[in-house]
Amino acid sequence: MTLRFVISDVDGTLVNTAKKLTPPTIDAVARLQAKGVPFTIISARPPSGIAFLVEALKPTGPIAAFNGGTIIAPDGSILERHALDKKVVETSFAIAGQSAATPWIFAEGRWHIVDPANPHVPHEVLASGQQPAVETDMTHLFGEVDKLTWVSDDPALLHDLQDQMRAAIGGDATIGMSQTYYLDLTHPTANKGDGVATLARIAGIDLKEVAVLGDQFNDVPMFGRAGISIAMGQAPDAVKAKAAYISTSNDEDGVAHAIDTILLPMVKDRA
Repeated sequence: MTLRFVISDVDGTLVNTAKKLTPPTIDAVARLQAKGVPFTIISARPPSGIAFLVEALKPTGPIAAFNGGTIIAPDGSILERHALDKKVVETSFAIAGQSAATPWIFAEGRWHIVDPANPHVPHEVLASGQQPAVETDMTHLFGEVDKLTWVSDDPALLHDLQDQMRAAIGGDATIGMSQTYYLDLTHPTANKGDGVATLARIAGIDLKEVAVLGDQFNDVPMFGRAGISIAMGQAPDAVKAKAAYISTSNDEDGVAHAIDTILLPMVKDRA
């Protein structure tokens, strides 16, 4: 195949467990782009959480935040934005509001929480690139939600909430777990599959000429759309089964390994 575009997930893929972008990954992306193959990002993170990656990696094409719900240009300007319908947010709160899960809302560029003592807050500060706004009532935000996340260290609870919300909300939202402790709701088109299709469309590149890298179940939709799919070494077996290639783990510079051993040889073969 002809490789013309590479798109990577962020958490669990492009950055390590400490949420850091390592020099080997930066160097590998630079080598790829020097060969004329653009590299960009798709993530469940808000735009603020992607800014440092854009600065370090210098993508030349569009970038997807909120799993494709918001498409931004390299200069940070918004190209497209798709927010959740207010009724979807209300229904989600009706289902999960009395559970042990904690809600996070990302709206109009800000991250809003109700429980600042939640143990996942420090990690999200790093991931989102901002401090949270602490709310006592979130209802005033319901009409401007880019992403709603239910947070819990009880995966069974989140799976149950996911099933209930999918049954109640149907096709009016993308509902899925981006981590074992995060259940995300975004606009129906804000999923990794439609997201990479949007990035490819804006860049003028056929999806068959796109390679994608990821590690979680919310990455599987893009595995099914792109010409090449690569899973990180620590990904669940069910995720690996959907990928064409397996790299090393994100703590072993899995993106750099994939670029050097899988993707760059394709470019050389093409030359």
